[in-house]
Amino acid sequence: MRNNFDEFINEVICGDSAVILKKIPDKSIDCIITSPPYDNLRDYKGFTFIFENIATEICRVLKDGGVLIWIVGDATVGGSETLTSFKQALYFQSLGLNCHDTMIYQKNNFSNPSRTRYHQIFEYMFIFSRGAPKTFNPIIDRKNVYVGYSSLGENTARKADGSFSTNRKRTIGEYGMRYNIWKGNTAGQENMCKHLSHPAQFPLWLAKDHILSWTKENDIVLDPFCGSGTTGCACKELKRRFIGIEIEDTYCQIARERIKNHKYQYDSALQLPLE
Repeated sequence: MRNNFDEFINEVICGDSAVILKKIPDKSIDCIITSPPYDNLRDYKGFTFIFENIATEICRVLKDGGVLIWIVGDATVGGSETLTSFKQALYFQSLGLNCHDTMIYQKNNFSNPSRTRYHQIFEYMFIFSRGAPKTFNPIIDRKNVYVGYSSLGENTARKADGSFSTNRKRTIGEYGMRYNIWKGNTAGQENMCKHLSHPAQFPLWLAKDHILSWTKENDIVLDPFCGSGTTGCACKELKRRFIGIEIEDTYCQIARERIKNHKYQYDSALQLPLE
């Protein structure tokens, strides 16, 4: 029997995720959202991590129906992308998780102009689940171009045997469900003219929108590389319980202080009923 982990709830734990995760009981976490240190693209004060060890523990602690949001990109080495992101995705799949969706976080700007390829402005957001996700609250904020119109002509769909079925016509509402490419500000743009306390901070809106999508109030959300505490801030706003793990003590202190002082900032997603 694993140790009781009540003391971890709504706390930032300083230590190696591969070690701390072993103290969390099997299938006890509703959602995991994180952006791990990949391909040594940032200096994390000399710390590195063994992906396979942490991936195994992540899969163990995730509940049936729980969701893992793994936000990653790839370095370019010797003119070729490493594809580390896909290697990690395939490893999670080999551990028994479903790749429920491959989403894109499209940034509103880019850090480094490219001379030999198109400018890099996105990261992958792999959505893994243990079985079918137990929670999905779709964000309905995509403005429909043809609002008020209904489908033209006969609305049909081809069945497996080649025949057609006729579907009921519907009127297009003002808003539709968001696509799986999410475009928005980086953390730097969210905090314009402010000092960022972490070299690879992901934006608050991104954490909030995923937590809204895949969890409900009082669920436990884990970030095993919590950095400056963005996931904890999002959970505080959205009334979710939070566990953060961070190996660097300086970032732990920053995250604890940031979460403690965090106040509601803005609506990151406009949620309206499905048409």
